[in-house]
Amino acid sequence: MRQLAGFFPATEYPHVLVGLDEPDDAAVFRLDDTRAVVQTTDFFTPIVDDPWTYGSIAAANAMSDVYAMGGEVLFCLNIAGFPDDLAAESIAQIFAGGAAKVREAGAAITGGHTVNNPEPFYGLSVTGLVHPDRIMRKRGAQPGDRLFLTKPLGTGIITTAAKLTGPGETRSHRRERRARQQPDLDVRHLDEAIISMSRLNRDAGRAAQTAGVVAATDITGFGLLGHASEMAIASARDSVGFRIRAADVPVLSGAAEYAAARYLTRGSGYNPDEFGAQVRFAPDISALQRTLLWEAETSGGLLLAVPATGLAAFTAACAASRQPYWEIGEAVAGAGIEVV
Repeated sequence: MRQLAGFFPATEYPHVLVGLDEPDDAAVFRLDDTRAVVQTTDFFTPIVDDPWTYGSIAAANAMSDVYAMGGEVLFCLNIAGFPDDLAAESIAQIFAGGAAKVREAGAAITGGHTVNNPEPFYGLSVTGLVHPDRIMRKRGAQPGDRLFLTKPLGTGIITTAAKLTGPGETRSHRRERRARQQPDLDVRHLDEAIISMSRLNRDAGRAAQTAGVVAATDITGFGLLGHASEMAIASARDSVGFRIRAADVPVLSGAAEYAAARYLTRGSGYNPDEFGAQVRFAPDISALQRTLLWEAETSGGLLLAVPATGLAAFTAACAASRQPYWEIGEAVAGAGIEVV
C-alpha cells in the first residue's frame, strides 16, 4: 500500500486518524471524542495441514493488527477462496477454526465473501474500536523506552520445514535431503509453533495500553528487523533509533536447527534487501542469528516500546493475564537499528 501514499491526503479526510500517509498496521477513523474505528484485513494460503488449525491461526493473525493499534475487536467478515475440488468438510473446518478464534476474542463473525480460487486462502476483515487518544502507532518511541516482544520467533522457519518434510514428500526428495544432512521435522516443534501462532495478541495489547505505550507493531511477514525498521523509520523525526540485543530475542525450539538447514521462507532474502540499510550488526552477530531476526513470521507477537514510567504496570498486567514477554532492547538517541 506504500505506492498509494499521497493519493488520499489526510488533510482531505480529517476524521481519518491513521491512513495511507504513513505505513501502519490498520486504518483508524474517528467517530467522536471517545471512539474511533480500527479497520484491517489479512488472509493467506494454508501454512499447516489441519483445516481447523489453519482457520484459527489465520483469524488470530488478522485480528492482531487491531491489538497492535491498541484496540479491541468488535466483529469480523470472512475473506476466503477455495478450489472447486476442495472437500466441503475441509472448508467447513477452516471457517469453524476461524469462528472459534473470533469467539475467543469476544467478537463475532457477521458475514463475508468467498470466491473460487486455484489455491485456498482464508482470512478476515476486522473491525475494532479504540479511544482516539490511545492509539498505538509505529511512530512515537522515545529514548529510554524498553523494547518488549510478546512471542518467540521462528514460526515461518518451522512451518516451512513442515512443508518440506511432510507427508507429501517424495522418497527421492527425502533421500536427497538426508544426504545433505537436512533434519526431519520434530512434530513437537510444530506443535509449539502452532500454539504460538494461535495465541491472540489481545492480552499483550491490553497490557501495553495499561502501560501507556505509544509505539508498537506486530511481527509478521517482514520479520522482527523489518517491522522494527518500520518503527525506527517512523520515529526518526524524533531522532530515535533502536538497540536490539540478539541474545535476548526468544526463538522457538528447533527454529535455529531448521534455519541452519536452510528451511527458509522468501522473507529471509526479501526482508534484508528491503530494510537492510536501516540495520547495523555488531561483528559477533552470526549469520544464523541474522537469519532468525530477518525471517518472516506468521501471527507473531507485538513489539512494544514501553516507557520507563509504565514498566511496572506492563509487567503486572502481563503477569495477571499470563502473557509471556521478553525484554530485547531499548530505544536510543540516533537512527536505525543496532543489533548487538
